[in-house]
Amino acid sequence: MSTHSNHPFHLVTQSPWPLFGALSTMTLMSGLIMWFHSFSMNLMILGLLMTLMIMYQWWRDIVRESSYQGCHTLKVNLNMRWGMILFIISEIFFFLAFFWAFFHNNLNPNFNMGSNWPPQGIHPFNPFQIPLLNTIVLLTSGITVTWAHHSMMENNSSQTKISLFITIFLGVFFTSLQAYEYMEAPFSISDSIYSTCFFMATGFHGLHVIIGTAFLLVCFLRHLNNQFSMNHHFGFEAAAWYWHFVDVVWLFLYTIMYWWSS
Repeated sequence: MSTHSNHPFHLVTQSPWPLFGALSTMTLMSGLIMWFHSFSMNLMILGLLMTLMIMYQWWRDIVRESSYQGCHTLKVNLNMRWGMILFIISEIFFFLAFFWAFFHNNLNPNFNMGSNWPPQGIHPFNPFQIPLLNTIVLLTSGITVTWAHHSMMENNSSQTKISLFITIFLGVFFTSLQAYEYMEAPFSISDSIYSTCFFMATGFHGLHVIIGTAFLLVCFLRHLNNQFSMNHHFGFEAAAWYWHFVDVVWLFLYTIMYWWSS
């Protein structure tokens, strides 16, 4: 059978990863529920390992299609851009739900909370300590990822390598600071609606930072293997868009959850 086609679209070959990915994610979520209720982490660890293995192999196949098989034509590239844009829009609405819950209770606090916001007994974080440092770290990482993008478009390999490494380091540093902040938190997720909104919003943002850091790390390894060019590097562009989205969400989180609420 001929491998040639008369259209610019990419008809993907049969792959086991969507099915296995769904099963591994279901295992991971079931393990999380068991951890919450039974304090057993065995199923969660199994699901996490399965998910990471499938992520690696699925990502490997996509890299092969892009870099070696030439499947990502201009038309396919355009469609992937729109797919990434729609994905980021869906993420915006995801965080909008947390902000909605926060404002709903902030602007009209229930009498069960003493009609106060934050509720009685809740002492918010000082916004000018670790939160401000994290803001500076994340904004700096937005600058360095833009530096990496422009360096890649100018075919400057060494500058791309340096700026990407700095961005990944700043992402890891941000996550470390947030983990330390959580360990020193004067309230827990179950203390009130304020703490629930706070930990859900900042926690999911922290998860997005971890995902974005992993995304950039894969791009860094691909750059070291010369899989990007000045004209063909959408994988990195998608990671940069995602990272800028994470930056903007943090600015809203810092302004509302930390500064305004204090």
